[in-house]
Amino acid sequence: MSHQYPFNSLCHVDGQWLDSRSGTRIAVHDPANQQLIDQVPLLDQDQIVAAVDAAQRAFPAWRRQSLDQRASLLRRWAELMLEHQEALARILSQEQGKPLAEARGEIAYAASFIPWFAEEARRLNGQTLPSHIPGAQLSTLKEPVGVCALLTPWNFPSAMITRKAAAALAAGCTVVVKPAHETPFSALALAQLAADAGFPAGVFNVVIGEPQMTMQTLVGDSRVRAVSFTGSTRVGKLVLQAAAQDVKKVALELGGNAPFIVCADADLELAVQVAVAAKFQTSGQDCCAANRILVQRPLYEAFLARFAEAVRALQVGPAMVEGNETAAQVGPLMHQGAFDATQARVEDALAKGARRLVGGEGHALGGWFFQPTVLAGVTPAMRIYQEENFAPIAGVMPFDTLEQAIALANDTEYGLAAYIVGNRLDVVHPLVRRLDHAMVAINGVKFTGHPIPFGGMKASGLGREGGSEGFEPFVETKYVCLHHHGQI
Repeated sequence: MSHQYPFNSLCHVDGQWLDSRSGTRIAVHDPANQQLIDQVPLLDQDQIVAAVDAAQRAFPAWRRQSLDQRASLLRRWAELMLEHQEALARILSQEQGKPLAEARGEIAYAASFIPWFAEEARRLNGQTLPSHIPGAQLSTLKEPVGVCALLTPWNFPSAMITRKAAAALAAGCTVVVKPAHETPFSALALAQLAADAGFPAGVFNVVIGEPQMTMQTLVGDSRVRAVSFTGSTRVGKLVLQAAAQDVKKVALELGGNAPFIVCADADLELAVQVAVAAKFQTSGQDCCAANRILVQRPLYEAFLARFAEAVRALQVGPAMVEGNETAAQVGPLMHQGAFDATQARVEDALAKGARRLVGGEGHALGGWFFQPTVLAGVTPAMRIYQEENFAPIAGVMPFDTLEQAIALANDTEYGLAAYIVGNRLDVVHPLVRRLDHAMVAINGVKFTGHPIPFGGMKASGLGREGGSEGFEPFVETKYVCLHHHGQI
């Protein structure tokens, strides 16, 4: 197939485009129609090690560059992303399946992290400390940790790279990125643009290999001093165990099971609008997606009626048909396993007494398209309540008291995002304080972005990405005690 710049199908190591030495390649398919996009090499283990070699060689010179020099290269990278936003969005939609409008939004979102971290690095300040030691001067410095491994997922294949890489690179680290094998081309396009922006060889490397081998090789290499992973809690635990062997810094952004609480005083139309966006963006394949919609009894039936109507109106389809943009709002699921799991969760809920109001089965388009679905009367016994659904299926249940809502919202191992729709501050603020979730959105769906500390509590992860906290996995605090022998 022919592809336009900045599309690339080879790995990027030490400033060179690299094929697999063994010739092993993997096919990447469009989830909307299962057609072949292209193939990418699965690098051999020694080639993965070579990427760490390259990052290690590049690190001393990169950390010594002035902040202005690093910032200039980073800003140029972001400029190139925005100059080629449409091409990047089309690459993303083709390999990930999300509607083109969402893909364009992701590219802008991804680019926003880069200049922000480039500027925020100026505030990686140390301190001068009041001394408890006579004749000594005490201070701290912030220094880059070294080589960082960035392991990224398929649902946001551009933004999850730049949110990590911008912080690491601005702090003076070098990186090896391992994208999901389902969506490699967005990562490789970013590598092409980084090279064109003038990044020195070895500073930004992208490798694709057999997933388990690649993860173990990167995380197990003692020269890799920080690992940042976004993905499932199951795999995150494995990354944490592997990183513990030589005590690396670790940031984990893992699964979610977000509650969406609609209070009795909420504006009904606003509640429906926010719930649709919070549930069905990225076709529900989002760790922050509203997984359990809890509605206070006085609004329950009215909410169900309006919510079902709004979901029924959602347009399902591929991002493009024969190269032309469609009006799709919901795209396909990522693969057959996701489709099968979604169907099984719906069948489980119906068998245990849920009411199907909308959808509930594969879409007429076939393939991995699933109907946007609303199930009422969900209970804690159902898989749709217990598990992260990662699909366009919404489970709705009533509650009577705020105590019940809090108990239901916190009844999960996860603690990433939560949503509240309500107008009484004396209700909303106590809810916020008592929810065991690290990020809470009130009366709106948009809450992520470059200045905010994104991350989770409990099984949803460790550390934060974005905001000034986003530097923490990639820097060390060095303490200096200078003794003065004589008068100062």
